[in-house]
Amino acid sequence: MTALETLFGTAPHLTAWQECARAVLIFAYGLLLMRVSGRRTFGKWSALDIVVSIMLGSSLSRALTGNAPLLGTMAASAVLVLLHGLLAQAAARSTRLARIIEGTAITLSRDGRLDERARLHQSVSAADLAEALRQTGVADVGETAGIILEPSGKITVRKPG
Repeated sequence: MTALETLFGTAPHLTAWQECARAVLIFAYGLLLMRVSGRRTFGKWSALDIVVSIMLGSSLSRALTGNAPLLGTMAASAVLVLLHGLLAQAAARSTRLARIIEGTAITLSRDGRLDERARLHQSVSAADLAEALRQTGVADVGETAGIILEPSGKITVRKPG
């Protein structure tokens, strides 16, 4: 048995200490991947960010518990982060690709008039809209220049002027 196998074990026979050692390694590795990949990785929480986050979390958790090979899972996780970075860079350079990967902003209100059809089509509840208005310090849709549903799901309220 090698020193790495002693420290990190092999599935399915992991001791509590080996799982703890894997937890430390996976945490540090995940943090390293996020730092190397740059600030944008999970800054916007676009569809791309969410998919990579779910896949990365699932993959790393399997390595943590010994349900997947440690080194292979770490390599696959690095590939996911690299793919995310490449797609994000491509989307930053191509408006068309950005629309496909990240989506587009949807206008919910223009010049104080709410587009009820757009609001309902995008599944934005009246409570979500009211919350966005309150966060901006606006009491009513009529007091806005526009309301936009961003590709990230955030609601942006623009004040007149």
